[in-house]
Amino acid sequence: MSKTQNPKIDPLAIAISSRALFDMSESHRVYEEEGLDAYQKYQIAHEEEPLEPGVAFPLVQKLLNLNKLLDESPVRVILLSRNSADTGLRVFNSIKHYSLDITRAAFCGGDSPYRYIAAFNSHLFLSSDGADVRQALELGVAAATILPSKKSSAPQEIVKIAFDGDAVLFSDDSEKIFKTKGLEAFTKNELESANDPLSGGPFKPFLAAVQQIQSVFAAGEVPIRTCLVTARAAPAHERVVRTLRAWNIRIDESLFLGGLDKGQFLKAFDADVFFDDQQGHCESARNHVATGHVPHGVANE
Repeated sequence: MSKTQNPKIDPLAIAISSRALFDMSESHRVYEEEGLDAYQKYQIAHEEEPLEPGVAFPLVQKLLNLNKLLDESPVRVILLSRNSADTGLRVFNSIKHYSLDITRAAFCGGDSPYRYIAAFNSHLFLSSDGADVRQALELGVAAATILPSKKSSAPQEIVKIAFDGDAVLFSDDSEKIFKTKGLEAFTKNELESANDPLSGGPFKPFLAAVQQIQSVFAAGEVPIRTCLVTARAAPAHERVVRTLRAWNIRIDESLFLGGLDKGQFLKAFDADVFFDDQQGHCESARNHVATGHVPHGVANE
């Protein structure tokens, strides 16, 4: 695919922790079993050995490859780490080894890096630390805890991102009705409110930023596909369709599953990552695709 001359677009900024980008299970084991000093010595002793790719590595690699297709680089990836700069040298050596275009980083010396997420104008934060993810969500940034998952092995250049609906792309207002009053009350509310757009959830701004990149490519040449994978079914689908129309946001594929297991459908879509607020759906999904749990909304109270 040749480079595309593109109009000025705001960069899609993704902040990621070192443990989401790379497999640091061995060094983390040293930290948990032997303490900080042993961990520091271990990382320095092995700093010339590249880390193996982590669960989110294929997604980041594909997103950064988008920069080769456009005159102005539309994707920026920022490393946010609890490491010190000293112990983090192995991480940057690994970034260099895999030729990842990541130049910005915050090494926080044991403290949570979440406070730098907004400063970097991040649209998305991916981490293996659930507490950091919750703090990012409280800042109003789309964030997910990357779970141990099956990594994407799809060879195609196209980036495929899948989202749950309620409490992820949309607010959890309707989900609260389902949780407290049941399916019948939920369906009745959605029918009565079909023409009232749902409020945005934490991932709405991220989806909007992704669509901005999609919009600069010609039809048939767009290297990103998005998919809504929701437990909703007809007739509750209508409000979703009308909401996206009101937002002027397009989703490439929409799956209304009516409670069916999501895992096989995500495998069929061949998602590079899937975001869902419910642990049960994440458990199903992570056996097939890289999965991020979004600890937001009524399902996580």
